[in-house]
Amino acid sequence: MNDLIENLEQELRDYQDAVTDPKPRECLCCYVNRMLELGGCDNTLRWAKRYRNLRVPTAVALERRLGDIGGFCDCELFLNGYDLHERLYIVPPEVVVDEYGSIEQEDPHWPEPLPECSGVRAGSARPCDNWVRLRRR
Repeated sequence: MNDLIENLEQELRDYQDAVTDPKPRECLCCYVNRMLELGGCDNTLRWAKRYRNLRVPTAVALERRLGDIGGFCDCELFLNGYDLHERLYIVPPEVVVDEYGSIEQEDPHWPEPLPECSGVRAGSARPCDNWVRLRRR
Protein backbone atom coordinates (compact mmCIF):
# COMPACT_ATOMS: atom_id res chain seq x y z
CA MET A 1 0.00 0.00 0.00
CA ASN A 2 2.83 2.40 0.81
CA ASP A 3 4.37 1.75 -2.61
CA LEU A 4 1.08 2.62 -4.28
CA ILE A 5 0.82 5.89 -2.35
CA GLU A 6 4.46 6.77 -3.06
CA ASN A 7 3.98 6.04 -6.77
CA LEU A 8 0.84 8.19 -6.92
CA GLU A 9 2.58 11.02 -5.10
CA GLN A 10 5.50 10.82 -7.54
CA GLU A 11 3.12 10.86 -10.51
CA LEU A 12 1.43 13.97 -9.10
CA ARG A 13 4.81 15.69 -8.63
CA ASP A 14 5.83 14.78 -12.18
CA TYR A 15 2.53 16.10 -13.55
CA GLN A 16 2.86 19.32 -11.53
CA ASP A 17 6.36 19.86 -12.90
CA ALA A 18 5.21 19.17 -16.45
CA VAL A 19 2.45 21.77 -16.13
CA THR A 20 4.37 24.44 -14.21
CA ASP A 21 7.83 24.22 -15.76
CA PRO A 22 8.70 26.90 -18.33
CA LYS A 23 8.42 25.75 -21.93
CA PRO A 24 11.57 25.70 -24.08
CA ARG A 25 12.53 29.30 -25.06
CA GLU A 26 9.52 30.69 -23.11
CA CYS A 27 10.22 34.15 -21.71
CA LEU A 28 9.66 35.34 -18.16
CA CYS A 29 6.51 37.36 -18.95
CA CYS A 30 4.83 34.66 -21.04
CA TYR A 31 5.61 32.09 -18.33
CA VAL A 32 4.37 34.24 -15.44
CA ASN A 33 1.21 35.17 -17.34
CA ARG A 34 0.53 31.50 -18.13
CA MET A 35 1.04 30.55 -14.47
CA LEU A 36 -1.19 33.39 -13.25
CA GLU A 37 -3.97 32.00 -15.45
CA LEU A 38 -3.34 28.54 -14.02
CA GLY A 39 -2.73 29.27 -10.34
CA GLY A 40 -3.30 32.96 -9.68
CA CYS A 41 -1.18 35.37 -7.66
CA ASP A 42 -0.33 34.77 -4.01
CA ASN A 43 1.07 38.32 -3.57
CA THR A 44 4.64 37.10 -4.01
CA LEU A 45 6.96 36.57 -6.96
CA ARG A 46 6.31 32.81 -6.73
CA TRP A 47 6.20 32.23 -10.50
CA ALA A 48 8.95 34.71 -11.39
CA LYS A 49 11.24 33.06 -8.83
CA ARG A 50 10.36 29.58 -10.14
CA TYR A 51 11.27 30.74 -13.65
CA ARG A 52 14.55 32.17 -12.41
CA ASN A 53 15.41 29.05 -10.41
CA LEU A 54 14.73 26.74 -13.35
CA ARG A 55 15.97 28.83 -16.30
CA VAL A 56 18.28 31.59 -15.07
CA PRO A 57 19.68 30.71 -11.63
CA THR A 58 22.46 33.28 -12.07
CA ALA A 59 19.91 36.15 -12.23
CA VAL A 60 20.28 36.84 -8.52
CA ALA A 61 19.04 40.44 -8.88
CA LEU A 62 15.79 39.50 -10.65
CA GLU A 63 13.56 40.25 -7.64
CA ARG A 64 15.19 43.64 -7.11
CA ARG A 65 14.95 44.42 -10.84
CA LEU A 66 11.25 43.53 -10.91
CA GLY A 67 10.67 45.56 -7.74
CA ASP A 68 12.36 48.55 -9.39
CA ILE A 69 9.59 48.55 -12.02
CA GLY A 70 6.81 48.02 -9.47
CA GLY A 71 6.63 44.24 -9.80
CA PHE A 72 6.57 43.21 -6.15
CA CYS A 73 4.36 40.21 -6.93
CA ASP A 74 3.60 38.26 -10.09
CA CYS A 75 0.43 40.15 -11.03
CA GLU A 76 2.12 43.54 -10.50
CA LEU A 77 4.59 42.54 -13.19
CA PHE A 78 1.72 43.27 -15.63
CA LEU A 79 0.06 46.09 -13.72
CA ASN A 80 3.24 48.15 -13.36
CA GLY A 81 6.05 46.61 -15.39
CA TYR A 82 5.04 45.15 -18.74
CA ASP A 83 2.11 45.18 -21.14
CA LEU A 84 1.33 43.15 -24.20
CA HIS A 85 2.69 44.86 -27.32
CA GLU A 86 -0.03 47.00 -28.96
CA ARG A 87 0.28 45.08 -32.24
CA LEU A 88 -1.18 42.05 -30.42
CA TYR A 89 -4.21 43.84 -28.93
CA ILE A 90 -7.70 43.14 -30.23
CA VAL A 91 -9.32 46.41 -31.37
CA PRO A 92 -13.11 45.98 -31.47
CA PRO A 93 -15.10 47.67 -34.25
CA GLU A 94 -17.04 50.84 -33.45
CA VAL A 95 -20.67 50.34 -32.39
CA VAL A 96 -23.59 52.82 -32.51
CA VAL A 97 -25.21 52.71 -29.07
CA ASP A 98 -28.14 55.17 -29.07
CA GLU A 99 -30.77 56.85 -31.25
CA TYR A 100 -28.67 60.05 -31.49
CA GLY A 101 -25.91 58.25 -33.33
CA SER A 102 -23.44 58.38 -30.44
CA ILE A 103 -20.65 55.98 -31.12
CA GLU A 104 -18.96 54.08 -28.35
CA GLN A 105 -15.98 51.85 -28.90
CA GLU A 106 -15.01 49.04 -26.58
CA ASP A 107 -11.46 49.41 -25.31
CA PRO A 108 -8.76 47.39 -27.03
CA HIS A 109 -7.96 44.27 -25.04
CA TRP A 110 -5.65 41.27 -24.87
CA PRO A 111 -6.58 38.35 -27.12
CA GLU A 112 -7.85 35.11 -25.62
CA PRO A 113 -5.71 33.07 -25.66
CA LEU A 114 -2.50 35.07 -25.87
CA PRO A 115 -0.25 34.37 -28.86
CA GLU A 116 2.61 31.93 -28.42
CA CYS A 117 5.76 33.30 -26.81
CA SER A 118 8.10 34.64 -29.51
CA GLY A 119 10.97 33.12 -27.52
CA VAL A 120 14.20 34.18 -25.85
CA ARG A 121 17.68 32.73 -25.84
CA ALA A 122 18.58 30.21 -23.15
CA GLY A 123 19.65 31.91 -19.92
CA SER A 124 17.64 35.10 -20.48
CA ALA A 125 15.31 36.62 -17.88
CA ARG A 126 14.05 39.23 -20.35
CA PRO A 127 10.59 39.31 -21.91
CA CYS A 128 10.11 38.30 -25.54
CA ASP A 129 9.00 40.70 -28.29
CA ASN A 130 5.35 40.19 -27.30
CA TRP A 131 5.87 42.51 -24.31
CA VAL A 132 6.77 46.18 -23.86
CA ARG A 133 7.99 47.93 -20.77
CA LEU A 134 5.51 50.31 -19.18
CA ARG A 135 6.98 53.74 -18.63
CA ARG A 136 6.20 55.52 -15.41
CA ARG A 137 5.30 59.16 -15.56
